[in-house]
Amino acid sequence: MKFNKDMLLLYAVTDNAWVGRQTLLEQIEDALKGGVTIVQLREKKLDEASFVEKAILAKELCHRYGVPLIINDNVEVALKSGADGVHVGIEDAPVAEIRKRVPADFIIGATCKTVEQAKAAEAAGADYMGVGAVFSSPTKTNAIRITNEQLQEIVSAVSIPAVAIGGISYDNVLEIKGSKVSGVAVVSAIFGAEDIEAAAARMKEKAKAVRC
Repeated sequence: MKFNKDMLLLYAVTDNAWVGRQTLLEQIEDALKGGVTIVQLREKKLDEASFVEKAILAKELCHRYGVPLIINDNVEVALKSGADGVHVGIEDAPVAEIRKRVPADFIIGATCKTVEQAKAAEAAGADYMGVGAVFSSPTKTNAIRITNEQLQEIVSAVSIPAVAIGGISYDNVLEIKGSKVSGVAVVSAIFGAEDIEAAAARMKEKAKAVRC
């Protein structure tokens, strides 16, 4: 699936913390019905074979809605499952090495917290960057926050698009309006909601306002 920055508008990152009443795939489908534009499958405890199996099912589901599936951190799982791309953190595999191994239309995202990291990610071949944490994050308690000024500086330093990450909720998302991000990445604001489809739809409207 060919990448374009509009895919980043509402970037849903999965978390098994809210699995129970629904399976993760059922939650993902509700998020897709609500209008998420990209999904990142995040699994920290599964073995590779189980991760690949889940990724294949998630990819098939996402593609029914015309939405790309990104795998968190694990390029092997992304390639074996036929996912659309991978998102890597600062401590993970270098973007340049991944770019050499993957198909031309494979999407690579990289977490960036500084201008230097953003420039390095762009030079290495990243398609987009995740910048944050813009707020305190319940899913990453050790995440270092960046200010709105830093966010704008990082986004403006490179030509690849950016998605804001970290602690973003329906109530605080408009605080980053004017930062020139192409979208917002959310976890609990969607998957922690009682009605995932409705929460995604509401958050999408806010994400559009952030981009204005």
